[in-house]
Amino acid sequence: MLQVDAGREWRGGQNQVRLLCRELGREPDVEQVLVTKRGSELARRAGGDGTIVVAASWGPSLDLRAWFSLKRTIATFEPAIVHAHDSHALWLASGEQDDARLVATRRVDFHVGRFSSWRRVDRIIAISNAVKQILVTDRIPATEISVVPDGIDPDEVRAAAEPSLNIRGTLGLPPGTPLAVNVAALVDHKDQRTLIRAARHARAARPDLHWAIAGEGELRGSLRAEIGRLGLADRVHLLGYVEAADGLIRESNVFVMSSREEGLGSVILNALALGKPVVATAAGGIPEILPAAALVPVGDAQALARKVVQALDRPSPVPLPEKFTARAMAKGVLAVYRALL
Repeated sequence: MLQVDAGREWRGGQNQVRLLCRELGREPDVEQVLVTKRGSELARRAGGDGTIVVAASWGPSLDLRAWFSLKRTIATFEPAIVHAHDSHALWLASGEQDDARLVATRRVDFHVGRFSSWRRVDRIIAISNAVKQILVTDRIPATEISVVPDGIDPDEVRAAAEPSLNIRGTLGLPPGTPLAVNVAALVDHKDQRTLIRAARHARAARPDLHWAIAGEGELRGSLRAEIGRLGLADRVHLLGYVEAADGLIRESNVFVMSSREEGLGSVILNALALGKPVVATAAGGIPEILPAAALVPVGDAQALARKVVQALDRPSPVPLPEKFTARAMAKGVLAVYRALL
């Protein structure tokens, strides 16, 4: 089997090679190779776990050097299964796997085009039923789609969150200041504008509440302008990219997601593993993680504000469901492989 990952950095639960097989208490059925970005954390950790790693040069765009590396590896290794973990990797792998079965993991609830590479795979692994429904709506046969939710290792998340960030001190806030945290790219479908409007609505009920948004993206400038326009510069903090995101979540009082589209909302799993109350919009696959009591309609800033204040006043964290652990994900992914062999 050949795993192809277009250079995504490691996130807890994403190593679907020997680590996941070991969590099942068995050796892999076949020898496995991972092709990924040279020097990445994923390459380092997979290699340290005994996986054969082929390090390729992946840039931010489709890179011919990566394509040649993958083509050469497939010709040498002759895998029975090629698994692409995102659209970039799928483009590189499409048409290059010869007799191998092509598997691709679909993480977003965006529609696919008529001539998309996603229509030329043997099996799509959708990370939620919401993602599967979009694919079916786009006329990809349901029989070619398997739902395997993302999973995390809770112990690893808790260990990663252990070092203190002292985020309140960094922001100049007194200890114990209520803090709502959002971790997401600053892009349109994450809809931090609704979160910023929610901060304005919540201010009357909880004037002590601060909001921290961790992430970078094309909307940073417009979001900063919106914060200023609403007079929230002293309450809503754009932190930029935060490497120790789990540590930030651990120091929050409530974790908030305001997305209008979301394949699953995997970062919510980290918040649950850390015992944090979560408030989120009912977008995409998020309702498959959280109970209805934690959800608000997409784009409803007032409802989001009310729910966050309620979570502060009466916190009721939801336990991490077993089906969203690395062990459960491993079982699901390996079942897909075995069904194709």
